[in-house]
Amino acid sequence: MATLAINARRCSLCGECIATCPFNAISEVDGKIEIDAGCRMCKLCLKNCPEKAITLIDDKRVAVDKEAWRGILVFVEHLDGEIHPVTLELIGKARELADSTNQPVYCLFMGDQIAEQAKSLLQYPVEKVFVYEDSALRYFRVDVYANIFEDCIRAVQPSTVLVGATSVGRSLAPRVAARFRTGLTADCTTLEIRENTDLVQIRPAFGGNVMAQIVTPFSRPQFATVRYKVMSPAEKGGSPSGTVERCVVSPVRLKSKIRVREVVLNEQSPGILEAETLVVAGRGVKDKQDLELLQELADLLDGQLAATRPLVEAGWVHYSKQIGLSGRTVKPKLIITCGVSGAVQFSAGISGSECIVAINQDRSAPILDQAHYGVVGDLYEVVPSLIDRIKG
Repeated sequence: MATLAINARRCSLCGECIATCPFNAISEVDGKIEIDAGCRMCKLCLKNCPEKAITLIDDKRVAVDKEAWRGILVFVEHLDGEIHPVTLELIGKARELADSTNQPVYCLFMGDQIAEQAKSLLQYPVEKVFVYEDSALRYFRVDVYANIFEDCIRAVQPSTVLVGATSVGRSLAPRVAARFRTGLTADCTTLEIRENTDLVQIRPAFGGNVMAQIVTPFSRPQFATVRYKVMSPAEKGGSPSGTVERCVVSPVRLKSKIRVREVVLNEQSPGILEAETLVVAGRGVKDKQDLELLQELADLLDGQLAATRPLVEAGWVHYSKQIGLSGRTVKPKLIITCGVSGAVQFSAGISGSECIVAINQDRSAPILDQAHYGVVGDLYEVVPSLIDRIKG
């Protein structure tokens, strides 16, 4: 990490650096110029010092021994032993990455009475499942789970750690990464790996207009969270070849400042993530009442109605139905977009769909380039005609 230093012999105490600093981080103390912790390294003082008395010192990074860190560790998310599907997607991607660099795949499973569920993971291509089992781990408490996560990483020393970008994963992963002073890339859409085991983490940036490639070359482990429905799930193999290793849970690690008074489960209703068919409303829908037309089409196809961000922000559709980088990433068998232009943020959210049918009267709409089938026309003419054909 670079720092700024003052050469006292050159400094004339002109005060130019003090006046230039926008963060008030530079002051004169006992006849000397000092830079305090408020410095944000904007380097304006460095550029504007007339005496060139301010210098930039680059601290040399200590290269990590990458050979000491091997394997890809997948965090197993579950509720009362029922494994979240994102875990299987992470295992599938972990296996792909591990095969190209000759590394093992591990799973971290913590909870209460989860022995049988842990064994079921051996049906997938994993070498070892580390199980931390205790009644105190039945419900998610971020401080306790972070303690156990840290304990496992220090024992196993994996090169890469993959966590689902769920509400649990987004809360847990940054806390654990901070304990190892290492990098974490959130909401990755693509993962690649180099021969030296550096993970190339690709995610949308600047509102989805840029696909950033992020690498953590100087520290281990490398952390990444991945959205549900972005990767393909792992397939079951033949006879299990991996093993389950029961780990000792230290009482010290179970100490928590969080008390779980009551757990109330939400009523689970099918959402757009699970739907095999989606009808999506975009800006081309002129009125909220017109959504009934698209809902009828969705019902005829045993699907669900979804929407783009503008309609959600207008209050026409519930936010849980929003598709895109700021909403949900979906992978239905069939998706029909109606009046959707196809901005980058939206397109990234449907890229895994098996069949995309786009209805748009603008021939130059980006969605038509992404669609498998494009219909250039007014949705108010095309959709009713489609409904009549299905009914007929």
